Amino acid sequence: MSSKLKVLQVIPKLGYGGAETGCFDIAHYLFENNCSSFLITNGGPLTKFINKKKVKYIRLPVNSKNPIIMLLNTILISVIIIFYNIDIIHARSRAPAWSCFLASKITRKKFVTTFHGTYNFKSKIKKFYNSIMLRSDLIIAGSNFIFSHIKENYKEYLNNSKKFLVIFRGINIDYFDASTTLTEDEDKLFKSWNLEVEKKTILLPGRITEWKGHEMFIEAMNKINIQLGHKSFKAVILGSDQGRDLYKKKLIRLVEQYRMNDQIKFVDHCENMPLAYKISDLIVSTSIEPEAFGRIAVEAQSMEKPIIASNLGGSKETIVNNKTGILFDAGDSDDLSKKIIEFFNFDKSTIEQMGKEGRKNVSTKFNVEKMCFSTYSEYKKLIN
Repeated sequence: MSSKLKVLQVIPKLGYGGAETGCFDIAHYLFENNCSSFLITNGGPLTKFINKKKVKYIRLPVNSKNPIIMLLNTILISVIIIFYNIDIIHARSRAPAWSCFLASKITRKKFVTTFHGTYNFKSKIKKFYNSIMLRSDLIIAGSNFIFSHIKENYKEYLNNSKKFLVIFRGINIDYFDASTTLTEDEDKLFKSWNLEVEKKTILLPGRITEWKGHEMFIEAMNKINIQLGHKSFKAVILGSDQGRDLYKKKLIRLVEQYRMNDQIKFVDHCENMPLAYKISDLIVSTSIEPEAFGRIAVEAQSMEKPIIASNLGGSKETIVNNKTGILFDAGDSDDLSKKIIEFFNFDKSTIEQMGKEGRKNVSTKFNVEKMCFSTYSEYKKLIN
């Protein structure tokens, strides 16, 4: 091994999700710590922010599940490993992990995987496909929930020779900092979303897919209207449908059915998420299936914003209930509407205190520096 650690990370696309931002952050952290950093992905909006002087970015179709393309990726990744004398290959998703696994065997290099989600494992074929994430020299779980999920459902793929641990995802607390947004930018976004000062703004961020609980959220909003009238709030559903246009149309019809067109706005994307949090009074996360980590809850806390989230998965780890945020019974629109109405009655000092506690919680446990340092430390242990 050369004196300078060389790490290659591989991820399907570099978007704004938790796995992608974590990959992006570690890629740059490695350079700052005298390592050579390489990143293979098939594009994505975050690629334009890669500092090419710090990270060698290579574009390959590693998002493909086509067996022929996966085999070609194996060959190309093997060539890249040999050419750049890579020490560690770190795969962050299943399709590229198969290519990376084979490439690591060909080149005899260390292989690392991060298990970011629960994945569908209802059939034996699916479970076998997922098992590639457990065939590495080092398996990283993004939360205690994921760690427990793997131990419970993938026992047959685990053995004592593999190192298996939890490294919590981290966020950039300097980026998600309420003190850094500009008032003029806040006003501009506030107006563009047609929000109103006298009404509470509820923000539901995250991609539009059924398990994120958007239907239940709309039901809860309707129940708030029944109790408080139509003048208490405005809500923004912020996220892309990623091609699931039928589901989004269903949500729009539900909003129309409840005559909330003027209250609930759909926004596909926001370039400046700290700004989106800043102009909102309340952030909600309504997943009806467990979140692997619960990035929205962590970002909201970092921005000192109250968060109401489902009481399952990673959110139960990242939120201290009734101190840094509020948990509600997952899938229960009655409980969600009740908790939101209770929040509407909080005084200013209670909200501010919750925000401060949330910021402290994230700074201590879920900051990006801690995640990057822990990952880097495990890389070094692997090759020493």
